[in-house]
Amino acid sequence: MEFTKFTNERLGESYYSAKHPSGLRILVCPKEGFGSTYAVIGTHFGSINSTFINNGRKITVPDGTAHYLEHKLFESEEGDAFKQYAKTGASANAYTSFDVTCYLFSCTERFEESLGILFDLIRSPYFTPETVAKEQGIIGQEIKMYDDSPEWRSNMNLFQGMYQFHPINKDIAGTVETIAEITPEILYDCYNSYYNLNNMVLCIAGNADPGQVAQVADSKLKENDPVITESIFPEEPYEVGKTYIEQILPVAVPLFSLGFKEAGKDEPVTTKESICTSIILEAFAGEGSELYRELLDKKLINSSFASEYMDGSGYRFISFSGESRDPELAAEIIRKAVRELHEKGISKEDFENARNCTYGRIVRSWDSPSAIATDLLYSEFTGRDVFEASKLISEITADDVNERLKEQLDADNSCLSVIKGIDSAAEDKDV
Repeated sequence: MEFTKFTNERLGESYYSAKHPSGLRILVCPKEGFGSTYAVIGTHFGSINSTFINNGRKITVPDGTAHYLEHKLFESEEGDAFKQYAKTGASANAYTSFDVTCYLFSCTERFEESLGILFDLIRSPYFTPETVAKEQGIIGQEIKMYDDSPEWRSNMNLFQGMYQFHPINKDIAGTVETIAEITPEILYDCYNSYYNLNNMVLCIAGNADPGQVAQVADSKLKENDPVITESIFPEEPYEVGKTYIEQILPVAVPLFSLGFKEAGKDEPVTTKESICTSIILEAFAGEGSELYRELLDKKLINSSFASEYMDGSGYRFISFSGESRDPELAAEIIRKAVRELHEKGISKEDFENARNCTYGRIVRSWDSPSAIATDLLYSEFTGRDVFEASKLISEITADDVNERLKEQLDADNSCLSVIKGIDSAAEDKDV
């Protein structure tokens, strides 16, 4: 296995990439002088991949299956992987998102041993009716915990309001009812369809050397024949399903999530589109923007206010969220500002300031091993060059950004999700 070196002179950064004989894509970014190492291995399989075709067979799995599988892979006939990591001193974790499932660890010593544990974890599935049933109670408690989380409910309610058919409107962990339907056979179907090494990527950053990574991979991984799995998604209309959703939870200050849905596409956004959107959000709602100052001066937001762009197979949207004593008024002001933004566009001065801020974030991300490894992982899954953003940002113009704006922030295609406290709900009812 030979590594190819990729370098960005402007950033002064390099990483190495190779395709292991097993089919696994490996990317390593050595950081001289760093004492810690961060490793993440991921598969392009998340909660939205609930219907797929493998070997000519159409399979539909219960909501929450990808997350359930993530939990179960930590168990093997040899024992719990967390206990093995404890012996090496590594800090390990995993997560399932809408699009991917990732397993990771960070360490300051005994890196090779921890990497070997990571390889064993993803290559040793062990599912029996007894072990699968045992996990239902554990994940059921996790589901209830998220159901009681105001921030989580605010976001999930937003997704459920915006999307009528796309599975992004389902909770990543599923429900207590859906996970009760999961069997060892279902988990093996998903594992064999998506955990083929040709569908996975390993990214490492920090105190690591490509040679030592290759040695561990050679000792642990065997050649895999590629497996072609096609995920299937329902057709999703452009329009939001609901414009307003409210839930009552014990919160001191109401929370809101305001989402602006756009046309979903099968292919991921390009690097240029991503940068333009980042500049739009910085100019429109960053801490130096007129909108941010207005909302802050009127005491409608606090430091929790944030904006985000999310995209994946069949979904794309921008959201604004945070705490607010009057979520409806905050949303009204944001929608009004959106309409004015489309009328006037982003000025060249605001564009320059926002572009500089965006570039600064790109540069700072290369000081974090976890950010580097995660960016490398997603660049592989989306087909984007991780260095391309720093190259393109100097070439993008205000006209490019305003052209991108035409596809985003449709004030007439938005949904407001609000979490109100018990006292606030009672006051609204009295009124």
